[in-house]
Amino acid sequence: MKKVIETEGMCCKRCAERVEKKLRLLEGVAGAKANYKKGIVFVESNLPDEALVSCVTEAGFGVKLIRPRKGIFG
Repeated sequence: MKKVIETEGMCCKRCAERVEKKLRLLEGVAGAKANYKKGIVFVESNLPDEALVSCVTEAGFGVKLIRPRKGIFG
């Protein structure tokens, strides 16, 4: 399932790379791409939201919201 994680505290490219790397190390995550300017991380995973929150928090960032990612066709 594709999800969007809205974060707090990402301020640079290095921050984005850190959270991406941390998420990709989790078993069950197929991919992760962070955008520090918008403060969001796109992730493809079958893990529960709690596991994703825990991982992002361990990387040093806060999580505001996790929502399903909607494509351009719905």
